[in-house]
Amino acid sequence: MKKGTKLALFIGLISAIAAVAASVAALLMYLDHKKDEEELEHYLDCSIQ
Repeated sequence: MKKGTKLALFIGLISAIAAVAASVAALLMYLDHKKDEEELEHYLDCSIQ
C-alpha cells in the first residue's frame, strides 16, 4: 500500500469512530432530557392535586 492510502484509511477510520461516538452521545443526551421532562410532568401533576 502507498503511504497516502494508509493515511486516508486511518483518517477514515478515525472519522467513523468519531461519528459513532457523537451518535451515542446525542442518543444519551436525548434520553436524559426525555427522562427529565417526564419527572417534571409527574411533579407538576402531583403538585396540582
